[in-house]
Amino acid sequence: MKTALLVIDMQQVFSSMTDRCLPNILKLDSHCTTHNLPRIFTQHGHTKEELTPPFKNQLVKRWGPSGSIAKGSEDWKLMPDIAKIAEGCPIIGKNTYDAFINTNLADVLKEEGTERLVVCGVMTDCCVDTTARSAFNRGFETWMVKDACGTATKKQHEAGLVGFGYAFGEVLETAEVLERLQ
Repeated sequence: MKTALLVIDMQQVFSSMTDRCLPNILKLDSHCTTHNLPRIFTQHGHTKEELTPPFKNQLVKRWGPSGSIAKGSEDWKLMPDIAKIAEGCPIIGKNTYDAFINTNLADVLKEEGTERLVVCGVMTDCCVDTTARSAFNRGFETWMVKDACGTATKKQHEAGLVGFGYAFGEVLETAEVLERLQ
């Protein structure tokens, strides 16, 4: 089954949430690179227009312009370790939790012949969970990698994993993913 790695929003603004997950994301990426599996990255951000009233984007309405990520800002940039491994890979710009909405992610996956997605990144209970559920609903077998995801609190992390695992796909450790992909 053709598998792709989908790394969600590993950006500067979220760096405090990535101490535990970043090393595992790098392991997953290394495996996928070695085995010529597609690697796709997302990058969340909002245009000046979206950050200016009247707010049309629901996330900007929810968090306000000061709580939203402005495209081109330092917070918007990919973390240095991620920027290195993302070179030459598709980077999907997005402005909502679901990386499929208003993007070409589905087209990129279709071009690669992807049947299974391994999803990791931040935030477990927001963009990772929403995108992974959306992938499932679009017909992809979807795995969420619990030790390669991060969020603001342990409670939020666990809630995202439990909700996804109940009805949408498997929740696995990095070691399990690497073993299954051999």
